[in-house]
Amino acid sequence: MVTLKNNNNNTEVPDQSNEPEKVRTLRHFPPYGSINGQATGETCPTCRGTGRIPRGHADQLVAVIPCNDVRLKPRRTKLYVCASMALCLLLCCLILFFLFPRSVTVTPVSVLSVMVYFTQDTVEMEVTNLINVTNNNFVPVQILEFDIQALFYTTFLGKTKICNMTAIKSRSRQSYTVKNNLTISDEGLKNYCQSTAYKIHTLFLELQMTMNISYLSHTEQLSLESFEYIDCGTNSTLPHPVQ
Repeated sequence: MVTLKNNNNNTEVPDQSNEPEKVRTLRHFPPYGSINGQATGETCPTCRGTGRIPRGHADQLVAVIPCNDVRLKPRRTKLYVCASMALCLLLCCLILFFLFPRSVTVTPVSVLSVMVYFTQDTVEMEVTNLINVTNNNFVPVQILEFDIQALFYTTFLGKTKICNMTAIKSRSRQSYTVKNNLTISDEGLKNYCQSTAYKIHTLFLELQMTMNISYLSHTEQLSLESFEYIDCGTNSTLPHPVQ
């Protein structure tokens, strides 16, 4: 560095023509964290005390925000937090209300008809029943399988399985016609049905119904028992409600 003498007061003034650009830049900018030019803090972590940002590091710029900046103290913070919590709670309650599993009920309605066929060894009957399935859920219910079997006291008469029943829409009731094929091979019951000494050949049957359903990604089994009477002598059984 070259020094020059001042003829007036004989003081040496440094020649700034050959000073590095870094030194000259620092003369115009006070040290990081100072106001009057005296360094009272640490070196700026971004420019490392040079006053310049290296090339390609512009995205790493550190911004210094005063503590009294209004952006650091947002207004109505408690109101926004409470409103967000209330909205989340409302959404959770709505989801639970609509997706909470509700009951699906099977109800036998009536006997529509009974067709009787006499053979040499048995009495064949085709009993047509009407049942209602009620879906109280807000989602459709798929019927996977439906079984119905008939008993006369402890004597097993027949069982029918249905796998092609249509789905039940949400909050609705669907009626289904189910045909149950029964076979009477017991000698005493067969003689009773074929006897001409009786005008009405009444049998009280116990129906055991089982339905497998699927909804909301899980399966469920419904069971129901009911009783009905039919005439096993002729095809004269009239439609009547199931008790």
